[in-house]
Amino acid sequence: MTIDLTVDDAGAGQRLDALLAEPLGSRSRAARLIDDGMVHVDGKVVPKRHKVVAGQRIVVQEVVEAAAPADVGATVDFDVPYEDEHLLVVDKPAGLIVHPARGHMTGTLSQALEGRAAGGREDWRAGLVHRLDRDTSGLLVVAKSDAVHETLKAALQRRDITREYLALVEGRPPAKAGTIDAPIGRDRKVRTRISTDTDVPRAARTHFALLEALPGTTLLRVTLETGRTHQIRVHLQAIGHPVAGDPEYGRAGLLGLQRQFLHAARLAFPHPVTGEAVAIESPLPADLAAALDRARGRG
Repeated sequence: MTIDLTVDDAGAGQRLDALLAEPLGSRSRAARLIDDGMVHVDGKVVPKRHKVVAGQRIVVQEVVEAAAPADVGATVDFDVPYEDEHLLVVDKPAGLIVHPARGHMTGTLSQALEGRAAGGREDWRAGLVHRLDRDTSGLLVVAKSDAVHETLKAALQRRDITREYLALVEGRPPAKAGTIDAPIGRDRKVRTRISTDTDVPRAARTHFALLEALPGTTLLRVTLETGRTHQIRVHLQAIGHPVAGDPEYGRAGLLGLQRQFLHAARLAFPHPVTGEAVAIESPLPADLAAALDRARGRG
């Protein structure tokens, strides 16, 4: 198998072996393949300590993987509110990982979509146009061909794909609507976190509007202009109003939540083939609806 990927903004600044730990299953395996000359960055062999730059192309050749079980994604449960011969929209539940990553090599959405989704350079995330964090629920668009995948990726770059989220946050933002314009990247001290305190800042813009003011919390509609890793969670924490229940950037367990109160509730885009407007909405899952009731004083 060959892995062919392009470094995105979230990966920029990482060591090569650390970046490849996810698709290859472990950092030690990545380091071994780099040392063996099986990894090329923009066509060149570089050391494992090489710090990657956004836009660089990384190719891993002759990677031999153990065969995955045929039913590797068979138990994955998700809804498909829209599908045609060109694409599908998935309503991802919380807890479901979008594609294989270190420590989670099976039971992912991309594996469950094998034979149904296509497009993109990486077979291990075929058809995926964007992603959601493991414990963020909601809507994702998935392509069924290379042509559709390329068109959707281009639409995402042009910001022609609208991604709206519902977020319950701690406290009350100072305005009914606003924009958070703050570059983010890998945190200087804690490399597993994203923050505004970073050596490799990437432009990030998040728009929010107040939907409901509650005692101690606020329900917001949040729209992404850019799509950095953990962007909404980091931006809301940066202005002093972290997402309720967020175990990484806020207070875990708030309102009885087992995850952050963040749901990709609406997805809208021009169809990549017909040009017709596609707009899909997803209701709040039961756990978030129950937390919202508690926030309103009903639970």
